[in-house]
Amino acid sequence: MPTFTALTTLHTSDAAYALSEAMENMEPEPTGVGVFELEDGSGLWEVGGYFTETPDDIELTLLAEAFGAKPFVVTELPEIDWVAKVRRDLSPVEAGRFFVYGSHDADKLPEGRVGLLIEASMAFGTGHHGTTLGCLRALDRLDNDGFRGKSVVDIGCGTAVLAMGAAKIWPDPVLASDIDEIAVEVALANIAANDLQTRVHCVEATGFDHPDLQARAPFDLVFANILMAPLIDLAPDMGKLTAAGGHAILSGLLVEQADKVLQAYVDAGFSLHHREDIGDWATLTLIR
Repeated sequence: MPTFTALTTLHTSDAAYALSEAMENMEPEPTGVGVFELEDGSGLWEVGGYFTETPDDIELTLLAEAFGAKPFVVTELPEIDWVAKVRRDLSPVEAGRFFVYGSHDADKLPEGRVGLLIEASMAFGTGHHGTTLGCLRALDRLDNDGFRGKSVVDIGCGTAVLAMGAAKIWPDPVLASDIDEIAVEVALANIAANDLQTRVHCVEATGFDHPDLQARAPFDLVFANILMAPLIDLAPDMGKLTAAGGHAILSGLLVEQADKVLQAYVDAGFSLHHREDIGDWATLTLIR
């Protein structure tokens, strides 16, 4: 079955999310619609839809004009077994004591390492990306320094790999949240695959806006591996909901964006504890 993508960019997140909602009502109906902030420092937002039939060019043109977007670019994707491809391309990743792997590599888990199983069909957050790798290394570094998280939350958890890492090395339950319903489903599947259903609790939420998160605050460790703009928006709330002496591990930001994000968190009461750059990506470990 052919798959088509329709992609465009806009200047604001509000317009991007409004356009994505309008695309849900298209005929033929998209199988999925996503909104992403481009990570090139341009400030643009990308909206993309996936279709199993050729999308209507006229409807796409009208939508682009209505929401001030650039003309959509429609592409037919090659027919590839993406899960099989991911299994071939993604080898296990070592990040300090952590070993992130797919079920097809379960026999490669070294003795004495903390295994984190991420299914191949849920590839983002496997540890291959510099942001996830940096956060796992930061977690390992904090533990090696004697820190023990008792109230931990992973904001924008994706696969929940960071929440699961904390739950596997410390005894107290860990919270995780994501703004996207599908991401929460992915997180719950990975949590179950790692037998952590009683150790990691995942909810759908924007930032800290959920009663389960509010009830567990203040946190002594917050993960937020998202993007520059939402990280900056999150800074005031994180300052209020992180305990004195607590830590925040932030990533999802380019090296050239790190200073701007750091300043927002300094303004919210944090100071820099450690920074690691991996390729184009920066990971900040902060202390409040």
